[in-house]
Amino acid sequence: MRVLVVEDEVDLARSLRRALQEDGLAVDVAHDGESGLYQAESIDYDAILLDLMLPRLDGWEVLKRLRKKKSTPVLVLTARDAVVDKVKGLNTGADDYLTKPFELQELLARVRALVRRSAGKPSPILKLGDLEIDTAARIVKRAGREVDLTPKEYALVELLVLRRGELVTRTMIYEHIYDDADDSLSNVVDVYVSNVRRKLGKDFLETRRGEGYIVRA
Repeated sequence: MRVLVVEDEVDLARSLRRALQEDGLAVDVAHDGESGLYQAESIDYDAILLDLMLPRLDGWEVLKRLRKKKSTPVLVLTARDAVVDKVKGLNTGADDYLTKPFELQELLARVRALVRRSAGKPSPILKLGDLEIDTAARIVKRAGREVDLTPKEYALVELLVLRRGELVTRTMIYEHIYDDADDSLSNVVDVYVSNVRRKLGKDFLETRRGEGYIVRA
C-alpha cells in the first residue's frame, strides 16, 4: 500500500516515513499544502496523512479541494485538539482525526483500518478460500500454514485480495508498492507475481494478457 504524508515539520515527517515504511508501506512526503495537493490529485494513494497547519495552502483547503476530485481516505494529524476543529475536519471530508502527540502504534492501526474500509473490507482478517491474510500482523496463511513472503510480496498479495474481482494492472501494482524515492524498474512486478504464484499456487491469480491480473472473489 502507498500513502502520502503531508507534514511541514521535517523531523516528524521523516519519523513518520520511517515508521510507515517499517510497517511495509510505500511512503511519499510533501512539506507544504500546495505540493501535497498536487501529489494527492496526481497519484491514487491508499491513504493520506494530512497536517492542518501547512505553508502555502493549509490543510483545510487541501482537504476541501481534494474532495472535489477524489475520495482517497484522509487521516488528519494535528495539534489542534478542540472539538470544534475535529468536527470541522470530519465535516470537511476527513475520514479520521488524530491529535499530536500520538503513539505510532495507534497511528499505524488507524492507517490500516482506513485502507481496509476504503476497500470495503473492514475486518483485519481477509479470507479467500483456504487463504487467510492478517493485515494487522501482515501474515499470510494457506490451509492454516504460514507462508513466508517478503515485504513486497506481502504488499502485492494484500493489494490483490483487497481488490479481488477487479482487474489490477502492472502499473497499479508498481505505483502501490513503490514510492517516488524508489528507482526500481517496473519489470520487478513480474518477478513478484511469479514468486507469489510459486508460494501460493498458480490458481491464486489469473493473468489477463496485456491487461494485468485478477483475483477471483
